[in-house]
This record gives sequence, C-alpha cells and structure tokens, in this order.
Amino acid sequence: MSRTRTPVGRQVESGVIDLGDHQFESGKRIPNLEVAYEAYGEFTGQNAVLVCHGLTGSQHVAGYGDESGVSGQARAWWSDIVGPGKAIDTNEYYVVCVNVPGSCYGTSGPASEGPDGEPWGTDFPPVTVADWTRAQRRLLDSLGVGRLHAVVGGSVGGMNALDWAVRYPDDVARLVVVASAARLDPQCLGLDAVARRAITTDPNWNGGDYYGDDHPNPEQGLGLARQLGHLMYLSKDSMDRKFGRRSAGRGGRGDAYPADPAAVFFPYREVESYLDYQAEKFTDRFDANSYLYLTRAMDDFDLAEGYESDAAALAAFEGEALLVSFTGDWHFTTDQSESLAGAFRRVGIPVAHHVVESDHGHDAFLVEPEKVGPPLADFVAEGVAGRAVTDTATDGGEPDTDTDFAPVHSSLFSR
Repeated sequence: MSRTRTPVGRQVESGVIDLGDHQFESGKRIPNLEVAYEAYGEFTGQNAVLVCHGLTGSQHVAGYGDESGVSGQARAWWSDIVGPGKAIDTNEYYVVCVNVPGSCYGTSGPASEGPDGEPWGTDFPPVTVADWTRAQRRLLDSLGVGRLHAVVGGSVGGMNALDWAVRYPDDVARLVVVASAARLDPQCLGLDAVARRAITTDPNWNGGDYYGDDHPNPEQGLGLARQLGHLMYLSKDSMDRKFGRRSAGRGGRGDAYPADPAAVFFPYREVESYLDYQAEKFTDRFDANSYLYLTRAMDDFDLAEGYESDAAALAAFEGEALLVSFTGDWHFTTDQSESLAGAFRRVGIPVAHHVVESDHGHDAFLVEPEKVGPPLADFVAEGVAGRAVTDTATDGGEPDTDTDFAPVHSSLFSR
C-alpha cells in the first residue's frame, strides 16, 4: 500500500494499493492487482462519493497528477465539477476516483509489470465493466468506506455507475449517470471495432508486444483510433463552428500521416490538423493495448445481461437516480437515457432525467460544467427533490429540457 499527501490544494490523498490476488470475470487471475486512486475531502463515515472516469480518463478527477506525468484529459479532467464549493463539494463530501483495471495510469493493465518482470501485454486478463466495479469495491473496503452516498459517472463511467446499482445495490444511496446508456448501439460498436483494427493492423503493434526500447510503439494505429474517437465525441454543429471547411495549408503533415503525392494540390483542412494534433498528444500519454482492453469492456457492457430486462437488473436498487443527457450527443442519445429512465420507473425507483440543450456532442458533459453542475449538485444533496433537477417521473411524459445555451468552450479533448 502506498499513499502520499501532495501539494495540490484540492487533492488530499493519492496512492496505489495492492489488493493482492484477484480473479477477473473471465476466470483468469493475477497475483497482485494494484489500483491507483485519488481522494479529496475528509471522510466522516456517510459522505463518500465515488466518481467513475471515462474511457481514457484517470483517477486525477480534480488533481493534476504532476507526479505521474499525465497530461491532457487525464489531468484534472472534471475539476470544474469536483472541488471546494463546486457541484461535488470536497468541503462536504469525501470524493474518491479510481483508475480502472486495464488502464495505464497506475492500476494494473497490459503495460504494467507481470510476474516475470516484463509488461503483461496481451497476456493480461480481459477486463469488463464488472471487473472495474469489483476492483473499486475492494479499494473502498481498504480505505474503510462502506455504503456510498453517491456514485457518479460520465460516458463509460456512467455504465460503471449503473453496474454498481446492479452489483452492489445496498451500497449506493444516489446514482448519477451522465451522457451514458444501458449499452452501446450497433453504430458505436462498429466504430469501436474499426478503431481497434487501426491499432492491431499497425505493424508496430506486434501482437501487443511492443514494450521496451527495442520496439517502436504503434503510434500511427493508436492515433487513428483516437481520431475516430474524437469524431464520435463531437457533433456536426460543433465541428462546423470549430472548423468549417477552412484550410490550414496544403499537403498535410507528412511526418505522422504521409499523404499521397496528389495531396499537395488539395487543401489540408483545419479539421485534419486538429485530428492530427490530437492523435499526436494522445499517443504520448496512452497505451495502445489499454485502448483495446477498455473499448472492449465498454462494448461488452449490457445492463440487462443475465436478467430479463434493464428494469429487472435494477430492481434490487433502493436508492434514487439522476440521468443527464445532451441533445447534440449522438454517441449516447437522449432517447437512450429516457429509455433507461423508464427502466428505473418500472421498478418504482425515484428517477430524474435532466436533458440539456447543447450542440457540443458527447463532449458536452466535460465542457459545459455550468449546465451539468446545478442538477448534479442538487441531486447529490437532496435527491430527486433538488430544485435544479428535472424529474420526468412525476408526469410520465416527455423529459423537460433546459433550453439555456451555454457559452462556447474549447473541448477538454483539445487541451
């Protein structure tokens, strides 16, 4: 067990805990599962809030993680929401964020050391969202945290939060699912499959064995996968506003993505420049095998697996739920959130579905904190009775919509 106090004002505790022998949902075991976490605020016994990160996020939900060299989305990725006096107020709540198994920010995954002293690579066991939840439960047990005041998650972190309601229904009082769904639709499954093939067809991937100074990383494949991901996170309107058809020169960036000779005749557009820049930044901070593992975990998640329906899966949960969706998000749509809200209602669980009018796409849950913060803060404090929470369960009709447009923000994916 390793815990350190750091100078970051909002960050109370950062560490890696060895949970020992761990069996994954696949049936495979590893002798020592190490889990990295950060915690903020003071634990009083009943004020713990677990925040579940997105696909390539980290445990640094409100801290900067300077000691681990992380950058981009992995650094303080929701610091507009988590912190003193913010929506999840660290003056009031003890907030814990855990890096999930299979990732590459301190928790055991393909890039971490295996029993032979070498990186696991693709010998690391397959991971599922259930594996994330079980590892979080074990980590919280080691911190002395039992029942949680709330579990909050965005994107695939929302799936992680839903799994808590199914797997540990007595351990959660309030559940917040932001920009997420009960499962991915076929379009997103297909796009994730193409992203993974971009990685595995990169010759440098080498069957997942590319670690060490003698092996180049599969940067081109990972970069292409990330570019596809960015296109999934943005909406048509936000891309038109951000890039249009504007030219950034001619010929393209021949270093990372060589262009064919005829390309010099055509414009290298701003949207291409943006995607190339994002790919370059991402390959500096993330592991290609981890991207394969985590996207498969997201694709595999199905709330109703093992049950007759989503409602049946949620039936044992006795808390309250808030769903937040965004009109411009085609990755996880408002219709998917409303369907999920219906599942909660069918088993009598108090639920609110708060719909935000936004043209930022899936990115909105990160870049419009002034829209996410009020309903989230009120729900965590007061449940569905919160004044900023839109509760469609009261009339059974269409969800009300927050129609105030937020000012334009730069996407966190572009930082």
